[in-house]
Amino acid sequence: MKKFKSDKLREECGIFGISNHKDASAMVALGLHALQHRGQEGCGIVSYDGKNYHSEKRQGLVGDHFTDNKTLEKLPGSFAIGHNRYSTTGETSLRNIQPFFADLYLGGLSIAHNGNLTNALLLRDILVKEGAIFRTTSDTETIVQLIAKSKREKFLDRLIDALFQIQGGYSLVMMTNKKLIGVRDPYGIRPLVIGKLNNSFIFASETCALDIIGATFVREVDNGEIVIIENGKLDSIKPFPKQLARPCVFEYIYFARPDSLINNKCAYEYRKNLGIELAKETDIKADLVVPVPDSGVPAALGYAEFSKKKFELGLIRNHYVGRTFIEPTQNIRSLGVKLKLSSTRSVVRNKSIILIDDSLVRGTTCKKIVKMLYESGAKEVHVRIACPEIKYPDFYGVDMPTKSELLAHKNSNKEMCEIITCKSLKFLSLDGLYKALINDKRKNDYPQFSDHYFTGEYPIKPRDNLEKSNLNQLSLLSVKSIS
Repeated sequence: MKKFKSDKLREECGIFGISNHKDASAMVALGLHALQHRGQEGCGIVSYDGKNYHSEKRQGLVGDHFTDNKTLEKLPGSFAIGHNRYSTTGETSLRNIQPFFADLYLGGLSIAHNGNLTNALLLRDILVKEGAIFRTTSDTETIVQLIAKSKREKFLDRLIDALFQIQGGYSLVMMTNKKLIGVRDPYGIRPLVIGKLNNSFIFASETCALDIIGATFVREVDNGEIVIIENGKLDSIKPFPKQLARPCVFEYIYFARPDSLINNKCAYEYRKNLGIELAKETDIKADLVVPVPDSGVPAALGYAEFSKKKFELGLIRNHYVGRTFIEPTQNIRSLGVKLKLSSTRSVVRNKSIILIDDSLVRGTTCKKIVKMLYESGAKEVHVRIACPEIKYPDFYGVDMPTKSELLAHKNSNKEMCEIITCKSLKFLSLDGLYKALINDKRKNDYPQFSDHYFTGEYPIKPRDNLEKSNLNQLSLLSVKSIS
């Protein structure tokens, strides 16, 4: 895995698939555009025209490659799937950009994957020893290889055979010459929703991708569910032993676009509730509530609303600085956070400020922001974080620092406060997090999120670092045949 450089948790990936639409590839391009926040390193679309599969992959943003007719004309057909990549497994290269396509014994298969497999290296080792040839370094190809080597006769049986062998957090969209298929892992860690546009069914990582094409949100794919679209009809099977859902808590806190629905409520509302709970727990005398844009804005609004304090945009974000900004000299690199943020001096001067952000990872950016506010004349800066302390890494598709790089893992609150150079530092409690996120009407449905970032309680233990003898269990799993 490449070295983590960001001071934010990095998005996973975005996936989208559509059936039975005359402009399928264009619809996928629009859907991927809406999901661009989930991955900016690469994008790809695979279409099927009833006879042949067509694939186009590019490094960079969707809008730079899939907006002209020349590219879309290379992707004919009424079925298509697409993928936005942020690499959590495998290096950044064209060969790792999805969707992947493979010509299997039963016919063509294209697959797009959001998440991370926690036993991919062990499975890969077994497959290579059995003669499998891998073309990429992505864990997604492991799924393709498992499907290909399965001895079962029907595709769905082969898929289930493969799913019983993989572990981790994942959602998948697959396309065969007859079916469009969506899969969500047994704990529902990674998101996947179903939409409909006239006679076309759609799979997407978030509902914002449905909105952009005018599709109707049908429902979320359940944890452990396989949804099959064939001949214009939707079917569903649940082959896994029943588990209580444990969706990733950071979809609520940060990953999902604010207007996307999660459990029938916009992510914006959850984030505003986080700010309200934060104000209940950690209110302090100050002149202004200032968000770190853009991620801290909803929580700051909730905090200001509950505490009845003045909300101000004390920081302004430059939206035209992307990940590929050229930094040719040390002088430009030394500008650091000022390339992306600037303070509104007349607003913050001589004011005591409550600075709100959604999370604190390494603390390097927060430290620079606090320094900027003091340089702009702020009297005091009190930092408030709308989630608990992040102390543990993720293994399910979120790119983040190692345990030793996480600020809260190795430092006390006092030490973190001194490192950031703020007047005070407080985090939302775990109890406050749950109060903000759980809808009382569905409290029994989600007794626990995947909140391992804060608690160290992982729903699935990684197996890539266990003894190889444990792998023998994989071949003993039996799968019920499904026609």
